[in-house]
Amino acid sequence: MIPDVSQALAWLESHPQALQGICRGLERETLRVTPNGHLATTGHPESLGAALTHKWITTDFAEALLEFITPVDGDIDHMLTFMRDLHRFTSREIGEERMWPLSMPCFIEDGQQIALAQYGSSNVGRFKTLYREGLKNRYGALMQTISGVHYNFSFPLAFWQARSGVTDAESGKEAISAGYFRLIRNYYRFGWVIPYLFGASPAICSSFLQGKPETLPFEKTDCGMYYLPYATSLRLSDLGYTNKSQSNLGITFNDLQTYVDGLKRAIKTPSEEYAAIGLMKDGRHLQLNSNVLQIENELYAPIRPKRVTRAGESPSDALLRGGIEYIEVRSLDINPFSPIGVDERQVRFLDLFMIWCALADAPEMSSAELLCTRKNWNRVILEGRKPGLTLGIGCETAQYPLAKVGKDLFHDLRRVAETLDGIAGDRQYQQVCDWLVACFDDPELTYSARILRSMIEKGIGGTGLELANHYREMLQSEPLELLSEAQLQAERDASWARQRDIEARDSEPFDSWLAKQA
Repeated sequence: MIPDVSQALAWLESHPQALQGICRGLERETLRVTPNGHLATTGHPESLGAALTHKWITTDFAEALLEFITPVDGDIDHMLTFMRDLHRFTSREIGEERMWPLSMPCFIEDGQQIALAQYGSSNVGRFKTLYREGLKNRYGALMQTISGVHYNFSFPLAFWQARSGVTDAESGKEAISAGYFRLIRNYYRFGWVIPYLFGASPAICSSFLQGKPETLPFEKTDCGMYYLPYATSLRLSDLGYTNKSQSNLGITFNDLQTYVDGLKRAIKTPSEEYAAIGLMKDGRHLQLNSNVLQIENELYAPIRPKRVTRAGESPSDALLRGGIEYIEVRSLDINPFSPIGVDERQVRFLDLFMIWCALADAPEMSSAELLCTRKNWNRVILEGRKPGLTLGIGCETAQYPLAKVGKDLFHDLRRVAETLDGIAGDRQYQQVCDWLVACFDDPELTYSARILRSMIEKGIGGTGLELANHYREMLQSEPLELLSEAQLQAERDASWARQRDIEARDSEPFDSWLAKQA
């Protein structure tokens, strides 16, 4: 089932310098909760800065949903320490509130009481909130409170120069984009390994269903928790952060133009379902438009090709201009065993897996095969730890034991690890392989198995609150390491100044400005 990567690995071993200069970045979401574990109803704290313009601390869907963003970084320890400093600072600024350490939300009484993120009075700020209003009206506010970690990864130019023969990023943008699309296709075929190893949402609070009928064979506990005994990541299931109406868009990952064409088509295609919601009610906007996607970011995907956008530029126009600059991995649950929701082992594994995905052959995929890969993901998401579980490849009928496929993959990943460790002069990547490969022989070592044991004993609320309290004390007691209080306060003040400047420059009424965004 695993493609033969031996030639590509031999090439890598003879060109280790091609991996020097890998860049990464992290984004981590987390709900603010009260001391009793309920969703916080307070606004985004002003002392953290302006969510619209702060470089490192913002909000996602809701006022209570924090998002931390690290700068691009070539050093794993430095990146994780930066993220930890953001958590340390925030923990001290949110008073008695805590940061929820799980992907699936805490107890939420009524989905309609979730306050949408606010970004001030500017047109762009109001646009961001209206987009979230559309998400709420289309998919429900509860789904939007699910939290995750996004991992951004890019190869150094030296990799593409050695591997694809490009001379520079501009003239080589087509070859570089083709290389990243190869990575993405392999990710769709084999990325289920991420929820298997690191999925940490095998259960949900009964309040998450809000009285909706159960479509999965849940087991229930006395404390109101629903779980699947072998599940890894309900966050990635149809219960969580997915959108069935998007599965028929026919967006593929074979080349840049067809990918962008598919994306642009989706934001221009009217939807009968969303037209029924309407655009206005009682003088209030309900969504940006009634198309399949309001904007390109609404496409729910486990991985995205990305390029930093310029002012006023859409993500797809940025890709057409400069090609793919980096990829965004979106399948990581919050790691409940880390106070910052992600740890070094995960980052090092993702480095290895991204490199493998870029090296392995990846035949082009039709939209039909793309849907077939979803079957493997769903099987792992809902019953990944089930003894004897088998997986297919693409739309073929042949099945292979998950444990064997996983160990075959790690046989390759270890060779990548040896190359990376050779550059650094240590064994850190190989140690990650040692630790993770054992999870295929003993699924009880996976994150989902470990957290489920606690959840069955203490409930989601009990487990989440115990961890939230522990991490609050830990973070508040730790000194800042990279950022100073002065730097954090300077960025807070600068973010407010940037927001006021944007608001002062606005001269056009929102409705006429909005009409021009279509």
